[in-house]
Amino acid sequence: MTVLEQGKITIHTENIFPIIKKSLYTDHEIFLRELISNAVDAIQKLKMVSYSGEVDGDVGEPEITISLDKNNKTLSVSDNGIGMTVEEVKKYINQVAFSSAEEFIQKYQKDADQQIIGHFGLGFYSCFMVAQKVEIDTLSYQAGAEAVHWSCDGSPQFELSESSRQERGTTITLMLQDEETEYVEPARIRQLVKKYCDFMPVPIKLDGEDLNQHQALWKQSPRDLKDEDYLEFYRYLYPFQEDPLLWVHLKTDYPFLLNGILYFPKLKPDVDVTKGHIKLFCNQVFVSDNCEEVIPNFLMPLRGVIDSPDIPINVSRSALTNDRTVRRIADFIAKKIADRLNQLYKEQRQDYIRCWQDVGTFVKFGALNNDKFKKQVEDIIIYRTTYSGDSESQAETPEVEVQSQADDAWQEVSSAEANQDEQGRTYTTLKEYLDRNKAHHENHVFYCTDEAAQATYVELHKNQGLEVLYLDSFIDTHFISFLEQEYSDVKFSRVDSELDNTLVDQDKAADIVDPKTNKTRSELVKELFEKAINKPKVNVKTQALKSDDPQGTPPAMVLLPEAMRRLQDMTALLQQQAAQFPEEHILVVNTAHPLIQNLVEISQGSIVQGVGSSPSGELANQICQHVYDLALMAQRGFDANGMKAFVERSNQVLTRLTER
Repeated sequence: MTVLEQGKITIHTENIFPIIKKSLYTDHEIFLRELISNAVDAIQKLKMVSYSGEVDGDVGEPEITISLDKNNKTLSVSDNGIGMTVEEVKKYINQVAFSSAEEFIQKYQKDADQQIIGHFGLGFYSCFMVAQKVEIDTLSYQAGAEAVHWSCDGSPQFELSESSRQERGTTITLMLQDEETEYVEPARIRQLVKKYCDFMPVPIKLDGEDLNQHQALWKQSPRDLKDEDYLEFYRYLYPFQEDPLLWVHLKTDYPFLLNGILYFPKLKPDVDVTKGHIKLFCNQVFVSDNCEEVIPNFLMPLRGVIDSPDIPINVSRSALTNDRTVRRIADFIAKKIADRLNQLYKEQRQDYIRCWQDVGTFVKFGALNNDKFKKQVEDIIIYRTTYSGDSESQAETPEVEVQSQADDAWQEVSSAEANQDEQGRTYTTLKEYLDRNKAHHENHVFYCTDEAAQATYVELHKNQGLEVLYLDSFIDTHFISFLEQEYSDVKFSRVDSELDNTLVDQDKAADIVDPKTNKTRSELVKELFEKAINKPKVNVKTQALKSDDPQGTPPAMVLLPEAMRRLQDMTALLQQQAAQFPEEHILVVNTAHPLIQNLVEISQGSIVQGVGSSPSGELANQICQHVYDLALMAQRGFDANGMKAFVERSNQVLTRLTER
């Protein structure tokens, strides 16, 4: 072998190798990503020069081949790309940190659609993290070029000589360090190619097997893709997950270049909404699962892919750098998400409603945290409602057209049908709610946060024609305060916070003075309950609940005043404790209920002489306690001690009632 030249590698930092090996890259495994990226670059460069007519003959099918030799502990990456001459090896390999990509693009900028992935400088030298010696055999595409062999043992010393290579392209061979022999295992290489290089546009082969997809769906035009294409891609990225609710295809080349596909997943309790699930690529090279800087925080649970060469990353591609471009990209992504949601709301309302339970969390969180996004989505925030659309007392809305699921026809449906989910539950916007209820409770919104616990209160409102909104997702506690700021002239009341005048009847009989006691029935009832409950912080009120069937209304209800309840919730949040049921609350006793009326009669038969109490008095006292317990159960569940006491009192009441 004739040695053509010996010398020292030109470096810009004296200690470049220790920096590369210990500090520049966080994971040793990315050396393979860098070598394959460089091979793809070499193939793309060959395409570009062939388009300009500088290559004689057919360039052939592009291919990258990985070869492993366990016995000799070597790994090789070969390509049939542009290759290098002696001078190019000196310039691009020996001068560490000098990138040929920028210079090459400037020369062939007319063909900018052929993306050059990276920098054939520091990226190449990442292989010294795992190799004790590296060799290059390369042959340039240029006519008359001679093959070149380059070798280096990780010191500033290199050797440049003739090579026996006959085919155009480059082979890089790594003699692995003893502690890095995992990289001669085929399974490990397959795993790394799938992780970092799965969507590179060139076949990557190992033992004749294609290791990568080499089809980046996000680079294709949305017009050429079907729903099943998007679903299959999602299943490939996230196996064993439920299909996504919907997706957004991102594609722009101004003011930055960006492609991607983002999916709305079904949210589950075990999903960490603060952790990113989007894969970041740079020219189809996997960079990171960490997209916190690129994706607005309220869209963090989204999944999918973002690919942009304009996102600034550090030289190891392991971290993003926050700058103006990143912020503009984040705004662009948020706007495209909002546009897609608006389109779905207007054109496929029932599909929008179908996935609202999950999508609504994104939308509300975004409105809370981003003013721009709030303006884009404020008209499409919907709420489940007790309104059914068939009430004569509520305004009718016009017929609407929705697109059929086959996407090939438009059909006319009633507004009620268009705004219902599969279970027939109706959804509405806040504006529609306010417009619909002007005559009944103008600028007053009744809402429910727990459908099961507040069912009695909701039913009471429904029976009197009062529409109730369900604000029962985990984010709605904060969202209600946001709505009050946005609609400062609107009053928001939880159904268990107060009784609207519409729900209360004037019970004239309760105001008649009994000549025996010189008290009204309301006063007697109040005294009975205050004595039985014996809790000074419980404010007992007597009111008659309006109903065509008094027996169907609750005999008593516990109310939690809105301001007091919110203050307690806020205190619990600041102290990072679970909110306790407030000792101060209101007990509304329904004087129109037959049970309460009978209770008065029982109590009036409880007159005793001297010290002591009558059996009927004890029974009245126990019934009052039992009614209070039932009212508490409708508001909250008991703890172990509370349930034990409730069962004991219930048994005592039943025993007393069955005594003869």
